[in-house]
Amino acid sequence: MQERLRKIRLLLLDVDGVLTDGRITYDANGVESKTFDAKDGHGLKMLQRAGIKVGIITGRESEIVAFRARELGIEILYQGAKQKLPPYEAVLQEHDFEDREVAYVGDDLVDLPILRRVGFSVTVADGVEELRGRVDYVTRRPGGRGAVREVCDLLLKETGCWGEVTGRYFADDRD
Repeated sequence: MQERLRKIRLLLLDVDGVLTDGRITYDANGVESKTFDAKDGHGLKMLQRAGIKVGIITGRESEIVAFRARELGIEILYQGAKQKLPPYEAVLQEHDFEDREVAYVGDDLVDLPILRRVGFSVTVADGVEELRGRVDYVTRRPGGRGAVREVCDLLLKETGCWGEVTGRYFADDRD
C-alpha cells in the first residue's frame, strides 16, 4: 500500500456522504444546506501545500459545494455528474494524470466505476457495504465527520510529506 500511496498526485472526492454526512437539509423556502467538517478542510489544505491536487466529482449540483470548493482553493470541480467516469476521464486528460496517480474517496455504488480504476480507492466507514471489499482502504471515521482528514493524513504520512507540511505546528515542541 505504501508504494501505491507514494505515487498519488491527485485526491478526488465525492461530496454527499464523503465531505458531508450525506444528509441534505432544506429550509421552508427550499434553500439547501450542508455541513462540512473543518478538520477535513484543513487536511485538504495541507495536501495542497504538499503539492497534491484536490478535486471534486459529485452527482448533485449545489452552490454550497461550489462555495466550499472556492474556499478551499479546489479548482477541479464537476457537479451534476450522474455518471462519474466521463468527468474522471476528463480530469485525467486535462491535468495529465494517470489512474495510478489518483486516489478517490466515495461512499456509494455510483462511485464504483472510478474506485475500480484509481491507484488508491477509499470508502468511508458508513459507505455502502458493497464497496467495502472492493476498495483499498475503509476509513475509521464516517463521511462528513473526519473521514477525509483521515485520508489526507494517511497520504501525507505515507508520501513522506507529513513533517514538511506540519513542521510549523510543532516548531516549539521541546520533546
